[in-house]
Amino acid sequence: MGAFVREKKIHCGKNHMEVDIYQITDNHLRKKNRRKREKVTAPSQKNLNDKNARRYLRQLAKANFTSQDLHVSCTYKPEYLPATIEEAEKEVGKFIRRIQYRRKKNGQEPIKYIIITEGGNGKRIHHHIIMSGMDRDELEDLWRRPRRKGQKKGDKIGFINADRLQIDDEGISPLMAYVSKDPKGRKRWRSSQNLVKPTQTVADRKWSRKRLTETASVHDADQAFWAKKFPGWQMISCESEYNEIMGWSIYLELRRME
Repeated sequence: MGAFVREKKIHCGKNHMEVDIYQITDNHLRKKNRRKREKVTAPSQKNLNDKNARRYLRQLAKANFTSQDLHVSCTYKPEYLPATIEEAEKEVGKFIRRIQYRRKKNGQEPIKYIIITEGGNGKRIHHHIIMSGMDRDELEDLWRRPRRKGQKKGDKIGFINADRLQIDDEGISPLMAYVSKDPKGRKRWRSSQNLVKPTQTVADRKWSRKRLTETASVHDADQAFWAKKFPGWQMISCESEYNEIMGWSIYLELRRME
């Protein structure tokens, strides 16, 4: 069975890119100089126990959110704590609908969002929401139950805090790693339909196996090397890994230079 090296670029919007360089051994996958851009396939399961789901979630966030957007944390008072993840997802869905209604009333566009719901197995259910920027006081005031007769506002469901995204040289990756870390309980995610989807291009045989091995063992952290390989891009992180069956592979995170 033949083997060759594949370079796969994942484009996360205009300013972020991830690159995988690895060996392929299945002959039927070989397509010489394939460069057509296509959408990255979203994972079928929205369960963050899966490494591929966590990675896709990070790519989705890179493609859509900036320092003008928000990270929102929502918890529940004991009397309003949902019994299941499914009930919690319904509750946070109502919250999103209240936000969208308020924004429409204010003449604003619908928000983009990613919701991560975590809990179960003895862990209290809570939510992390990465979403479009808006007035934080107005947003936090919407985390309420429907008002009862005689109330001006419904009861607060629980604690809520909205912060501007703190994006540094590594972009949004550290935050996404935190909110999607391996769960002790259940952890699921969902997103709005208006997100820009990451896309990918694949090129085969740009690299020899010898060159891949040399790069992984010598140049993996060499900024100047990667700047020459990918002009206009700055290497943010690089990971090399060796597998006894597949040999070396390299994973890069890059940011477009200003």
